[in-house]
Amino acid sequence: MSTPVLEHRALGAGGLRVSAVGLGCMSLSGVYGAAEDAASEALIHAAIDLGVDHLDSSDMYGWGHNESLLGRALKGRRDKVVLATKFGQTQNPGGQNGVNGRPDYVKQACEASLKRLGVEVIDLYYQHRVDPSVPIEDTVGAMSRLVEQGKVRFLGLSEAKPDTIRRAHAVHPISAVQTEYSLLYRAEAEETRETTRALGIGFVAYSPLGRGFLTGAIQTLADVDGRRAAHPRFQEANFAANRALVEKIEAIAAEKGCTPAQLTLAWLLAQGPDVVAIPGTRYPQRLAENLGALAVTLSAEDVGRISAAVPRGAAAGTRYPAGGMAAVYL
Repeated sequence: MSTPVLEHRALGAGGLRVSAVGLGCMSLSGVYGAAEDAASEALIHAAIDLGVDHLDSSDMYGWGHNESLLGRALKGRRDKVVLATKFGQTQNPGGQNGVNGRPDYVKQACEASLKRLGVEVIDLYYQHRVDPSVPIEDTVGAMSRLVEQGKVRFLGLSEAKPDTIRRAHAVHPISAVQTEYSLLYRAEAEETRETTRALGIGFVAYSPLGRGFLTGAIQTLADVDGRRAAHPRFQEANFAANRALVEKIEAIAAEKGCTPAQLTLAWLLAQGPDVVAIPGTRYPQRLAENLGALAVTLSAEDVGRISAAVPRGAAAGTRYPAGGMAAVYL
């Protein structure tokens, strides 16, 4: 059976292309509830069989578990995917994650990721969080040496603000910037895209379904589980206001004959050819549903109507708890 060819989009100007809808792998390491490794490996195989070739991991997801899982799942299939992972967050038991962007750590983290993944080269290597104590030029300089050594093909940044992106790109071409982007959380992503578009950098939208809120599956506070419970948007003070926004999306999706998740992803992809999405899931049926977004056609009028239904800045609550907010958009 041949693998379907999904719509592909360029990330940067260096020739990197990925499926417009990829797979964010964080939830396969127990972040949103227990995940079983065999089922997770089967999900990765199913994604590849459906034409998804953009798999996104991090050394922080399960603190190595996610990369090891991905490495096992990709045995015999490495050439089918663009493998992305990240470094820079450090474990601080009982407290907020630390961050390390020092050049010596960049090299050390990459070697550890290569070993866990069981590969010789990482296709897209991101700094997961900017280290404010280390000049971005120093961190990206160390990342560029990994490219020179053939250990990494392309470079990316996650949750970097526009000035940081410009400075990094001046040291070595940045192919992709990853930021949370969904109908619920648009302001920082849309500001970032002004810079990435101008520089010819691809934009990777993580949490494009609002950590599940925009799927319509979370209808009451009782549906909030796992890590979501710590996020302000899911807490009692903000829940009703955000749920009301999701109801507007549900109504438009019903008119269009698709699911809320499909409408949300179609809206995101309609923002421009520089945008790709990496929704995460543990379930094959959700994976297939997300890919169904590629078959949803939206007119310019549809896109405008959806944007107006959930205006920029309308969501209640910050996108991370206070400690997390201090580490993003730096």
